[in-house]
Amino acid sequence: MSQIRCVIFDCDGTLIDSERLCCEALAKVFNRHGANMSTQDALRHFEGGKLADILMSTCERLGLSVSLDTLEPEYRQEVDRLFRRHLKPMEGATEIIARLKAAGIEYCVASNGPREKIERSLFLAGLLPDFHGRIFSAFDANSWKPDPDLIQYSAMNMGFSLDECLYIDDTAKGLEAGLRAGVKTVQLLSRNAQSYSQQVKTIENLKELRGLI
Repeated sequence: MSQIRCVIFDCDGTLIDSERLCCEALAKVFNRHGANMSTQDALRHFEGGKLADILMSTCERLGLSVSLDTLEPEYRQEVDRLFRRHLKPMEGATEIIARLKAAGIEYCVASNGPREKIERSLFLAGLLPDFHGRIFSAFDANSWKPDPDLIQYSAMNMGFSLDECLYIDDTAKGLEAGLRAGVKTVQLLSRNAQSYSQQVKTIENLKELRGLI
């Protein structure tokens, strides 16, 4: 395999410590509409993916009939409120970015979220200056993980072949996207996660990437 020349990061739960905040927002929004849902319950069922799919599957699981036109803006507003108060980088994120810069290894972020959400999240976590010109949204590629297109699109736009890239994600759908894209894929283990596949390396802290690049 070629030497790793570009690291592609997922955003939520990988670069920024957002998973619990997103699930807290999910629980709060659904509880407004008659659910009885805890943050822990939301975490147990959280798989990542496209927001519309997450909201629809949660409605089905809870037996609620609420339109996406109602849920999506409420959720985004609640997430923004929680992010403004509590969002921070994942442990090891600033250190590994500094190490990549020092080693001359390129990096970028590839997320299912809209570009403005990615930029705001990185800004609130203090990481945006490191990612100018390095942000790729599924809305740009018109393809969402677990489809592989976004990972391939990010590698192409960064100017690297797939075997020169390493992709890191914390969710099953993201890891599936990496494997389907044909890139070396690493799982950042979250609080509740188990190893996704023997085909991916697992790490518990982003600083452990030093041994893989």
